[in-house]
Amino acid sequence: MTNEPLSVWDTQPAGATWDGRTLRDMPAIGAHVHSDDPIGHAARTGAAAVQFFLTKPQAWEKPKPQPFADALKASDLAVYVHAPYRINVATTNNRIRIPSRQLLAQHAEGAAQIGAKAIIVHGGHLNDGDDPAIGVDNWRKTFERAKDDGGFPLPILIENTAGGENAIARRFDRLAMLWDAVGEYGPGFVLDTCHAWAGGEELPDIVDRVRAITGRIDLVHANNSRDDFDSGADRHANFDSGTFDSELIAAVARDAGCDVIVETPGGPEGQGADIDYLRKALR
Repeated sequence: MTNEPLSVWDTQPAGATWDGRTLRDMPAIGAHVHSDDPIGHAARTGAAAVQFFLTKPQAWEKPKPQPFADALKASDLAVYVHAPYRINVATTNNRIRIPSRQLLAQHAEGAAQIGAKAIIVHGGHLNDGDDPAIGVDNWRKTFERAKDDGGFPLPILIENTAGGENAIARRFDRLAMLWDAVGEYGPGFVLDTCHAWAGGEELPDIVDRVRAITGRIDLVHANNSRDDFDSGADRHANFDSGTFDSELIAAVARDAGCDVIVETPGGPEGQGADIDYLRKALR
């Protein structure tokens, strides 16, 4: 695994243009799509990047070979894989933590096989009353044991989450504990704007605050929120229907300067409108 931040400035072919500018001069802005037709979905939304699951998001399944792998690798799309939601390597529950480590390794391998730039995984959570230091150390052990086995085949990006009072990556004081433990292994970070807002972290200065902890932001999940600040609810909304000013999303994307994935509802039409908003805002 590399310690270098993922570059977004060279994800597009040299001659590609949008609104009179070369796409090499812009971040790769894309969408979370269904895995049955990622290239087609990208075309319908105008996406330059895609993110998807390799299996059902709530399943404990090893990914199978993807039929579109060769076409995806031959495309100009920046590709990201999201790990299943069930993965929780922080937990004190052995029946969840140990299979989670195995599942993360399997999905990281599957992501590498389709040419993904990285795999995204949630920070996870502990039960009420559990010592957060144990969860943080469980994350450290995940990277340490992977390193002993030759390392992950592509970058692991840890994402902030919206809910749970004993979550590992909701509050940034806890995030700092995590990075003190795992930073030496070179993980990346995904900043989700909905999760931050609903998790109780203010957006105007958030890029600087994250970088002060992690030293990097590798991907932005650009989402508005259906629910109020610090609600703890992970419910994404389109940019024009959320509970905060979507200029804050554009500001985060602008300041982060990395690839952006829209995970809003509404299919190609709704996501396409949000992608277009960002492209215009980042001109």
